[in-house]
Amino acid sequence: MSEIKVLIAEDHKIVRAGLKMIIDSQIDMKVVGEADDGHQAIQMTRKLKPDVLVMDVSMPELNGLDAAAKLKRTVPDTKILTLTRHTDKAYIQELLQIGVSAYVLKQSPSVEMLRGIRIVAGGGNYLDPAVTRDIFNLVGRQSRQKDSGNEKLNERESEVLRLIALGYSNKEIAAQLDTSVKTIESQKAAATRKLNIKGRNEIVNYAILQGWMKEN
Repeated sequence: MSEIKVLIAEDHKIVRAGLKMIIDSQIDMKVVGEADDGHQAIQMTRKLKPDVLVMDVSMPELNGLDAAAKLKRTVPDTKILTLTRHTDKAYIQELLQIGVSAYVLKQSPSVEMLRGIRIVAGGGNYLDPAVTRDIFNLVGRQSRQKDSGNEKLNERESEVLRLIALGYSNKEIAAQLDTSVKTIESQKAAATRKLNIKGRNEIVNYAILQGWMKEN
């Protein structure tokens, strides 16, 4: 079996050195390069064309989310394994929709990262067991919402939810849509009741599923 060529993108030098030591200790893997920010990760991936990019999602210059989106368009053959401490389901879902092949928590044992590298290098996908159950539950719930949500919401309710997901306050949305805050609150309440969702996190989850977070 040929060695799996791995590029590491991590801005903390000590962490990066630890990752390199762990990966290079495997007989079937070899670190071919190291990047310390998002832009460098893109440049080195294009140049070295590794089998797997192991990338921290919180990096300077260009974060892992944006870097992954650019790389999937320009170097689609390189598989991306993201490393993070974040367990937010909406964030994980967005990374998966971009095309990231694996999501591993930094607080998990190193064996999870190594298992993920091998699986994605072989063409599979891998989710850290610590988040797998939550993601499956999320995907199932969102799939049901996708089947019925667009039929239930009217155009204004959809727009209100989209703007909420993008981080606008009720007052800002009211100004954009030339209406009152009270009307926005009413439309938000009607939309969330129809979709059976609660809170901003679930609104963001729904918006990601609908593709609204890519607009504007």
